[in-house]
Amino acid sequence: MKLLPVLDRAFVHWSAIPDHEIFPNALFPWTSELEANWRRIRAEAERVLKDMKSVPPVRRVSPDHELIARDDRWRGFILWGYGLRWERNCLLCPETANLLKRIPGLLSAFFSVMQAGAHVPRHTGPTKAILTAHLGIRVPANRDACHMQIGNQDLCWSDGRMVVFDDMYPHEVWNDSGEDRVILLLHIKRPEHLPGAILRDSLFAALRHSSLVKDALQNLHQWDRRAAA
Repeated sequence: MKLLPVLDRAFVHWSAIPDHEIFPNALFPWTSELEANWRRIRAEAERVLKDMKSVPPVRRVSPDHELIARDDRWRGFILWGYGLRWERNCLLCPETANLLKRIPGLLSAFFSVMQAGAHVPRHTGPTKAILTAHLGIRVPANRDACHMQIGNQDLCWSDGRMVVFDDMYPHEVWNDSGEDRVILLLHIKRPEHLPGAILRDSLFAALRHSSLVKDALQNLHQWDRRAAA
């Protein structure tokens, strides 16, 4: 972790794309396929999210989210985590899982539910090696009451629209509407030229062996066992 600031400077230096708070979708051709199929994705999301109590709160699964997910109103139905396909959930969402397979450098994917009244305080992500993408699936009608600030930009989600951003810029999320907000949230590897790509992949290989990731995977397995009981 102490090396991350040095590595982040290297990731920016060898990045295959310019640095942005919010990226043009044209830099990521796969975004258009997700947008074209968003209604199919939403149909699968609505099916698995019917019983919200069966969907784990993010802070109870991922130890690194405990400081920003202050209550159980941010929940996630995990499809991919830490570069690993979560087979049980992908089988329940076959069309979404098939689309995810075609995303280069996919690290994590989950249906992210921010229930009415949820708030994620201002924070930054862990490293410039990761980019975050959101696909609007079920956005509250009062869009202005459900929004995200990234750096100096304010963003409201739209059904069927992708946004890709660098979460190393400070960002904060509010859902002050009376409805739940549902998005497909993705983490992907930042496109890198050599030797940045080698450094990036070495970082992720090391993280997969860390207690942080091992604890999160163990939490997921425990949640699955409880859900199946």
